[in-house]
Amino acid sequence: MKYLTVSQMAKNWNMSERAVRKYCADGKIEGAFITGKTWNIPETAQKPERINKKITEPQTLLERLKAEKKSAVKGGIYHKVQIELTYNSNHIEGSKLTHDQTRYIFETNTVGVENNALNVDDIIETANHFKCIDIIIDRANNKLSENLLKELHLILKSGTSDSRKDWFNVGEYKKLPNEVGGKETASPEIVGKKIRELLCEYNKKDKHSLDEILEFHYLFETIHPFQDGNGRIGRLIMFKECLKNNIVPFIIDDSLKMFYYRGLSEWQTERGYLTDTCLSAQDKFKAYLDYFKVPYQK
Repeated sequence: MKYLTVSQMAKNWNMSERAVRKYCADGKIEGAFITGKTWNIPETAQKPERINKKITEPQTLLERLKAEKKSAVKGGIYHKVQIELTYNSNHIEGSKLTHDQTRYIFETNTVGVENNALNVDDIIETANHFKCIDIIIDRANNKLSENLLKELHLILKSGTSDSRKDWFNVGEYKKLPNEVGGKETASPEIVGKKIRELLCEYNKKDKHSLDEILEFHYLFETIHPFQDGNGRIGRLIMFKECLKNNIVPFIIDDSLKMFYYRGLSEWQTERGYLTDTCLSAQDKFKAYLDYFKVPYQK
């Protein structure tokens, strides 16, 4: 193998001899060795990356969520989203777990039991919902698809008592007719067709406004494709689409639950009810972003 001197390598790499010599001394150049006071550098050696190379900080909420998820950061915005979205979305659907119990499950993977008995399904669905949030963060930039909807349902309901019922059809569309808010929904035999039409129309555009995301949510809930879990899947999708379109997301909490239901019920005649409810929830989420110093469009 041919070896070059510090001065020769400095010329090849277009840098100072002092910098090359320091790389050698710090062991940054593989195969380099010193004879007396002279460094011998393999002519095929690769130029080391600068140690002070600027690291790009996450600039959007989605980038921050992905970074904190990957690094298992505790107490950050990812941590906050997991607990708040899971607790409130499950609570809307009747879960009896407290906010503290939800947080405890996420942080310790154990259950804090006090004096009251806990519903096993509530515990399982809470743990499953955490996994669903990870899925929507990982795939936030992907187009919506039937596969994603079904996968979220499968994850959410796996291991529950419903999953042991043949007619429940976990991870697939409903087999039995159901209602939402006392209103009829799409019959089982046309659900697949309705969902495919909805997705096809929505996916004609790459970018969507908040109004378009809410319209999709309303239509999804009107179809009500699964036997149960439609509300939670629908709210997860809204969160995902806000992340994708760089819109501040929102979490419907208990104080907004009835306004949220009214907004869905009257969407066709007065969109302002649901829009104003979601904007109120968005204002609360902005306070989270301000606290954790996550930039967003104001």
